[in-house]
Amino acid sequence: MSRLITLMLLVLIAAQAQAQKWEFGVQAGAAGYQGDLNQRNALQVSGIMAGLLLRYNFNGYASIKASISKAQIEGADSTSKYQQQRDRNLSFFTPLNEVAIVGELNFMEYLPGNGYNSFTPFIYAGVASVHYNPQASYNNQTYDLRSLNTERTSVAYKSSAIAIPFGAGIKYNVWGKLGLTADVGYRTAYTDRLDDVSGLYASPNSFTDPIGYALSDRSGERNGGFNIGTPGTQRGDGRKHDTYMFFSLGISYTFLGQKCYYK
Repeated sequence: MSRLITLMLLVLIAAQAQAQKWEFGVQAGAAGYQGDLNQRNALQVSGIMAGLLLRYNFNGYASIKASISKAQIEGADSTSKYQQQRDRNLSFFTPLNEVAIVGELNFMEYLPGNGYNSFTPFIYAGVASVHYNPQASYNNQTYDLRSLNTERTSVAYKSSAIAIPFGAGIKYNVWGKLGLTADVGYRTAYTDRLDDVSGLYASPNSFTDPIGYALSDRSGERNGGFNIGTPGTQRGDGRKHDTYMFFSLGISYTFLGQKCYYK
């Protein structure tokens, strides 16, 4: 992540020499998750996010944005309004490190710094890489769920995945070269393991680590010590992809040279 920040700064310094189309900024906001432990609420917030952005404006209507973001998401069956999920009683949290490139399309011509048409809605889509590490708290300690192999898969799942970001927002030229952006963006991750939950309940006899088994089926914590997870039955919701989302507010500075791109 630190190398990517350095690369973005070097690109920005090099761009300043020509600098009629570049924006550099920061963004922060809320993060959410939808998957096996939150199957229905696409607007549920469970953490925070922050990041840096570098935008290249081709013209007043189209731009491309590179960003790096850090966030945390979490989920817990205990907060569900559905009894079946509360009985399952699984939980997780995971830090996210995302690198993304998206194309943006403005609905109206947006020309920061020239005092003309300072507001526009926009949509975007692109590609991202996300690194994740699902964890859970148990007996006042934190455990990495991936290393415990809670579903006893033959091969450990990867700790990173490709994601497809898409969303919409609003750009507003506050004053001069300063602009504000507010957007809602969803990321379809090409993994079902952001929450560690995907496949089937494993047999208790397949675990050599008691912590691994304890975190694979936590229903006994709510059912008098009796686990309800039957080995070989579905542990997750059966869908192939988890989703995470960012609700962010950003501020950026546009570098405008004498030959501005809107002239």
